[in-house]
Order: sequence, then C-alpha cells, then structure tokens
Amino acid sequence: MKGTFALFDIAGYVALLLWGTHMVTSGVLRGYGSALRRWLGRYLGRRPAAFAFGICITAVLQSSTATGMMATSFAAGGFLGLAPGLTVMLGANVGTTLIVQVMSFDIAIIAPIFILLGTAMHKRSDDARYKNIGRVGIGLGLMLLALHLLVLTMAPVENAQALRAVLQSLSDEPVIALLVAAILTWACHSSVAVVLLIVSLATAGVVDAPGALALVLGANLGGTLPALFDAATPVARRLPLGNLMVRGFGCVVCLPLLHPLAQWLAPLGASPARIVVNFHTGFNLALALLFILPVERFAQFLVRLLPEPPQPSDPAVPQYLDPAALDSANVALANAAREAMRMLDMVEGMLKGLVEVFGKDDRARAAAISRMDPTLDRLGVAIREYLAGLGGEALNEEDGERSQDILAFVINIEHIGDITANNLMEFAAKKAERGQDFSADDILDLFAMHAQVMESLQLAVAVFLRSDTRAAQQLVARKPLLWRMENESSERHIRALREHRDGGGGDVYLRILRDLKRIHSHLAALAYPVLERAGLLQERLVREAPNHRTGVV
Repeated sequence: MKGTFALFDIAGYVALLLWGTHMVTSGVLRGYGSALRRWLGRYLGRRPAAFAFGICITAVLQSSTATGMMATSFAAGGFLGLAPGLTVMLGANVGTTLIVQVMSFDIAIIAPIFILLGTAMHKRSDDARYKNIGRVGIGLGLMLLALHLLVLTMAPVENAQALRAVLQSLSDEPVIALLVAAILTWACHSSVAVVLLIVSLATAGVVDAPGALALVLGANLGGTLPALFDAATPVARRLPLGNLMVRGFGCVVCLPLLHPLAQWLAPLGASPARIVVNFHTGFNLALALLFILPVERFAQFLVRLLPEPPQPSDPAVPQYLDPAALDSANVALANAAREAMRMLDMVEGMLKGLVEVFGKDDRARAAAISRMDPTLDRLGVAIREYLAGLGGEALNEEDGERSQDILAFVINIEHIGDITANNLMEFAAKKAERGQDFSADDILDLFAMHAQVMESLQLAVAVFLRSDTRAAQQLVARKPLLWRMENESSERHIRALREHRDGGGGDVYLRILRDLKRIHSHLAALAYPVLERAGLLQERLVREAPNHRTGVV
C-alpha cells in the first residue's frame, strides 16, 4: 500500500507543478498580453530580435508550449510572419531550458516567500496588473514547492522494484521512452514540468542518464504537439509543424548517440540530474544555431508544403475566429480584430462602388452592393459571439478596452454598410427609375464628399489598429469640414432648383449628401475612445464649445 500512496503523492505533486505553471502563464497573459501583442508586431522583423523575444517571453511565461500557441495564432492571423515566428520558436525552445536550469537547483527555500508575497499582492491590490503579478508569484512558489516535494517522494520510491523495472525497460528502449515522454508532455501541455519531473527521477536514481536523455528528447518533441493539434487551418499549422520538424530532426540525430552524449556531458556535471539539464540546454541551443540562418528558406518550404487553402465561397463565413484561441485573451482579440478588418474591406469596396452607381447608373453594381449587407451582418454577429466567449477569461483593463473598441468598430461598420446598401442604393434606384441626371456641379460636390469619406476610412484604420491619436484627431477634425461641405452643396443645389438650372435629382441628391455625412460620423465615432484615453477629448470639447454656442460647427 505504501507504493500506491506514493504514486498518488507523485501524481498530486505533478498536478501541483502543472497548476503552478498555468498560474504563471495565465497571470502574464492576462496582465501583459496586450503589450506582448504589440511587441510581436513591432520588433520582430529581424532574426536577433525575434530570437531574443522568444527566449524572454518563454522565461516569463514558464512555458514554451504557451509561447508556441500564442505565436501560432498570431502567424495564422497574419500579425507575425512565418520566418520571424520560426525564429521566435527557436528562441522559445532555448528559453525553456533556462527555466529548467534555474529550477534544477535547490531553491525551494524561497517557495513560501513567493507564495506569501503573491497572495498578499493578489488579495490587497485593486489594480488588475498587480493582481496578476501576485498570481505569477503564487504560481512560481507552487512550482518550486511541487518540485521539492517530488524529490522527497522519489527518494523512497527508488527502492520500489516494480517502478524501477518499468523505467529501466524504458531506458533499454529509447524509442519507446521518447514516445512515452512525448505523449505525457502533450497531455500536460508543459515541457518544463515534464523535464523537471525527469530531473527528479534522475536525481532519485530511478532512471539512468541515457534513459533520462531519451525521455528529454520525448519531452521536447511532445512540447510541439499542443499548438499543432490546436491549429485549425493549413496556414495555422505551418509554424507548429516547422517547430516539430526542427525538434524531430534533433531527436533522430541524438537517439543513436545517447550513451556517448551522456559521457561527453559528464565533465560538466557528473550527476544524472545535471547531465539531463545540460543536455536539454545543449540540444535546443544546437538546433537554434543550426536552423536560424536558413530560416527563410525553411519558411518557404513550409508554405509550399501547406499552401493557402481556397477561400470559402461564402464570404460571410469567418476566417480568423479560432475557438482554440479563446483561452488566451490577447490572441482572441487579435483574431477578432483581423475579422473586423475583413468587414472594413467589404465596406470599402461598397463605398468605392458609389462612383459607378451614381455616375453611370450601374444597376448591376448597385445590386452587388446591396447583397453585401447580409454578409456584413452575419460577420458582425459572429465577431460579437466570439468576443462573448471571452466572458470566462479575466480580462485586464487594456484587454477590456480593446474588446470594447472592437465591438464599437463592428457596430459602426455595420451601420455604414446599412446606410450604403439600403439608403444610398435605394436613392440610386429612384434616380435611375425617374431618369434623373445630376448637374456637373452636383457630381463634382458628390465626388469631393466621397473622397473625404474614403480618406477618413483610411484614418479609421490607423485609429483601430494602432490607437493612433494623431489619426484620431484628424478624423474628428474632418467633421466640421464635412458639415460645411454638405451645407454649401445643399445651398448651391437649392439655388439651382430655384433658377431652374438643375438637371434633376431633387431630394435624392440632398439625401445622398446627408448619408455621406452620416457615414463619416460613424467613422469619427471610432476616434473618441482613443482621444478620451489620451486625455485629449475634454480639451477638444472645451475648445469647440464657443463654436457650438454660435451655431458654427
């Protein structure tokens, strides 16, 4: 019975180790996921920066698996190139070895300190970021405590003949040992936890050095599987497949050399645990040095191996709303933003078509524009439902604001689509049925307002994607210009009607002007949250207050 209880203890401590790893990863992503998303987009164009980022983020997250899943989602969504993504993963693989190096030393004495300080910070602070830092501290403490308890429990287990026989058989069958460790790592979603468990086994003498090295190879291989299995499209599978191929190549090379490798590593530390840790580091560092130079060609090979799939025939089918990413708020928000940009592209095409519709009475183009509105509505519903799936995820303040920005963006884009597909196309149909023509001045004014709206659309993109305060100021500053253009065009048109010089159009022309102004108002609405967070909105309202009192807008 003692052996049975010992196995239950080991299972419980392994679960505690996994939970501690989860707390560290989720705490970092919840507290600083948005900053990580920005860094991914801004600083990873060069291989050294991408490699260093992979090392650092994995050291912070305590999990190369978490880094892999995050990088995979960004690469699938187009926010991270495949070659930089592969470089990030090479760095992440090295970064996970640094965690194992630190954790392999006997630093369990500081575990209670981490747990005490983390709990105090999590309970006492009202700031979400400090609460998540506390969560990270608790997670680190639990990891150290679990490792200490594992080592203590493994000592008497060394004498369990049944367990020793099983593990010794794995040592004699390195391929089976590799597969067992790979499956265990995939099930745990943490290569760090499994490698540290292998270190504990080696420290207790339950497994010899060559057998431990085979298990380490399996842990490295299994760490690539969660991201690969969670990828839903061929494009999303490129990065995790590349990481799997890199580590698989290393496993094939090292499997026949386990005994010589154990002997070569002995001078750096004769204990089996130290041999395991140093092998884990050397294995990933060697692969990084080998693959970092030809990473561009490797990326091209993966693109050929997994080409872009044909686009779905129904444009209303979401392309980027990956349900697997809902476990990570910042990744899910990036996916939702990507899908929202598809809506913007559709609206931009609809607005560009207005020139042909009104200038040439193109009924086919008008019908095509009208058919786009249900597509926009379905995509908008899909994005809102996707964001609602984040309800169980503790969003930090910045992620919460980003979620609201995306929702506001989707709603305003839907309104613009409704105005374009319903109102403006209805006016186009009336104009064609009545055989009315706009005067040359009317057409020039319409084109001028239309050009202003299209320029505002580009400013709205900068506001939405980058929270660009300068673009937000320019967008809002255009409102008085659009109002003035509408007033002047309306007054000129009415004077022309009175003088019987208008070629037709009447109230249709005035309604088109009004709706172009309404479209711009929906675009300008996207700028107000950005200006408010920058402290510029109140200043602007105060500055414009005298103009509103005098009726000049």
